[in-house]
Amino acid sequence: MEDSVDRIVAQWARARPDVDVTPMGVLGRLSRLTRLFERELQGVFSQHGLQSGEFDILATLRRTDVEGHGLTAGQLADSAMVTSGAITNRLDRLLAKGLITRETDPLSRRTIRVALTQRGREVIDAALQDHVANEERLLSTMTPSQRGQLEKLLRSLLHDRENQA
Repeated sequence: MEDSVDRIVAQWARARPDVDVTPMGVLGRLSRLTRLFERELQGVFSQHGLQSGEFDILATLRRTDVEGHGLTAGQLADSAMVTSGAITNRLDRLLAKGLITRETDPLSRRTIRVALTQRGREVIDAALQDHVANEERLLSTMTPSQRGQLEKLLRSLLHDRENQA
């Protein structure tokens, strides 16, 4: 079973036999799969009128704001792992769609809290169901054991990179 990355690695092996290009096999596949999966994930988000970054914000609010008091933009940025500028743009779009509220924190007038509206909660709950089903479909060619192995390997790699940052 050969894929597009195998062909690229073989071409490099012929063109530059003095360079070990085997890391391209792993990273090239991760890169290509990321692009392919992002397209397929976006298809589901679009069905719910969302962009992937908007889904991320709504999902962050849904899973972390269990008491319904809202989160600050800083807390959202930390949980969503994006810059505060990206958060602001996403929040503006979600506010315009009526999916979130932005209100001044009664305990600190300089702090703005962001929370889901009832409509926002309904949208993220429906989108999450479809998103998880889509992810299951994308991984359906792998056995549970293969998924577990891949997850363990990726966790190790991610943990290493995150701790070097």
